[in-house]
Amino acid sequence: MLNFKRERQISNNIIGVDEVGRGPLAGPVVAAAVILNPDICLKEINDSKKISKKKRNNLFFKITNHSKFAIGFSSVEEIEKYNILQASLTAMKRAVTSLGILKSTILVDGIHSFDKKNKKILTFVKGDEQFPSISAASILAKVLRDNYMCILAKKYKGYGWEKNSGYGTSEHMRAMKKFGLTPLHRKNFAPVHKMLLNK
Repeated sequence: MLNFKRERQISNNIIGVDEVGRGPLAGPVVAAAVILNPDICLKEINDSKKISKKKRNNLFFKITNHSKFAIGFSSVEEIEKYNILQASLTAMKRAVTSLGILKSTILVDGIHSFDKKNKKILTFVKGDEQFPSISAASILAKVLRDNYMCILAKKYKGYGWEKNSGYGTSEHMRAMKKFGLTPLHRKNFAPVHKMLLNK
């Protein structure tokens, strides 16, 4: 359950961090870092996966208009070179670095810290269900990544990325077999790698 009061008990200077895009077969990982304005829409904020697209978009504009935030990306090339976990942590670090706010306590969704030397980074399993700042970050990352995949869908037609955001839906899998792979497919992900082996 989301609890802004619990955030304030941890610190008065909170940055919430979350990423989106670890599971898809195509496209980048996107992370967001947010210093959430406590006066806006707290009752509406929730884990981005648990609210409708329309509500996510509405909250996106409220959060970006009234809070400080920054975005970090990790490319498909970085996902393939390192691995999806390291690429996700890199995206998070880029988002926080871009925000440029020092001496803040950083709340991260998950069990991994992007900087183990920084003792002000606190990790929480299902943090996007507990802390509004992390939920806000998940909303920004989700909306931005979905919108970016819609743009890419216009260039790489037929894969349904405007609907599936690069996840391995049946439509996407059929398109991969029909049209082949794009430069944005993650070749170290099992379904994509299997197709390469079967060529």
